Amino acid sequence: MNKTIKLAVAGAILSAASVANAGIIVPAGEWTLDINGNVNAYASWYEADDLSTSTVTGGLAGTRDVNGNDTAASIGTGLLPSWLGVTGTTRQNDLDVSFTISIQPGASDNSYTGDGATKGIALNDAGDGIVQTGSNSSVLARQAFLTFGDASWGSVKLGKDLGIFASDAILNDMTLLGVGSGGNVSGSALNSTNGGIGTGYIYAAWKGQVAYTTPNMNGFQATIGLTNPNQGVDSSTFQDGFGIEAKAHYAFPMGKVWVSGASYERDEATAANSYDVTVMDIGATVNVGNLALTGYFYSGEGAGTTFLGNLGATGGQERDSDGGYLQATYVIPSGTKLGAAYGVSNLDLANGEDASALVEENKRWTVGAYHPLTKHLNLVAEYTDLTSESHDGARNESGKVSLGAILFF
Repeated sequence: MNKTIKLAVAGAILSAASVANAGIIVPAGEWTLDINGNVNAYASWYEADDLSTSTVTGGLAGTRDVNGNDTAASIGTGLLPSWLGVTGTTRQNDLDVSFTISIQPGASDNSYTGDGATKGIALNDAGDGIVQTGSNSSVLARQAFLTFGDASWGSVKLGKDLGIFASDAILNDMTLLGVGSGGNVSGSALNSTNGGIGTGYIYAAWKGQVAYTTPNMNGFQATIGLTNPNQGVDSSTFQDGFGIEAKAHYAFPMGKVWVSGASYERDEATAANSYDVTVMDIGATVNVGNLALTGYFYSGEGAGTTFLGNLGATGGQERDSDGGYLQATYVIPSGTKLGAAYGVSNLDLANGEDASALVEENKRWTVGAYHPLTKHLNLVAEYTDLTSESHDGARNESGKVSLGAILFF
């Protein structure tokens, strides 16, 4: 199973017996191929608070739709999209060499509108059936990278993979194998929900990068890399310097602790202003018997909220932001893992900025149950409550129940 999927499984939540340790292994000459991934789908029922009509710029909590409806039902993938990946590994010239390529199809589709021509289907010439005219669901391509190295000195990665900063935050989020927030629209072409993104941590995203990882030194390991400067907001403007991201973690028998950070210089797309993005985080997971506790905190300037740099500045003036989450999970005798999590992301006004509809706080609490029906298949039930408040006092609140399953191979 490729590295990101392994981390998602091992770091995020469910018991080790509930998923496979590797995918489908295929010897191929000098190479060993690992075909791996997951398929998941969830039915969700969403409801906005009756008073949720205010505009909160950057708010994540839902509101009623244009027709005044405050409830919705949807079927789609969760925070971790369905996944098909291939990793090839070999040993050549005293180097461990590998490649990983993956795609992430969705479980939802675009809604049918009119004759369907813009939604992927249309009547055939005879008018007695429908034909496919294009894709009616989105497909992501989150990984395409190579690595080379040796256990004695570390490894180098080139290509697109999960970002370095805040990667441990999402990989330890219990909603990674569930839904969390987002994905409320029925028939949405999107194939990933928010989980806890924007309510406790900033999205690590999937980035072009050149990164070096040290060898594992008795549990300590560190990574530093250059990342695509156009990742995130303001990608329509030229960015003349790479981003820098780094992390370090120490694993011990009862858990692990980690720190990470990022530094970017950005040009605003709507004005001739530049600003700096700097952000750091710290987190830890501790396991005591069947109980696992996770705590996480981040703080930055210009880092914004939800996505790195999103709403991070105005007129060249950085906004401060911070947040974090607390999470507890416990495995009961049936093997079911019960979990509860609370997360919040805060965004301050810039110096001299007046109070406005800009989001001040996105906060979430989630309770979930994750049951290993087989070694590879988990049943999932979650409830998530989401609240967004702006600097001028506007407030939206919404809740969602999700039921489904995730299968790893």
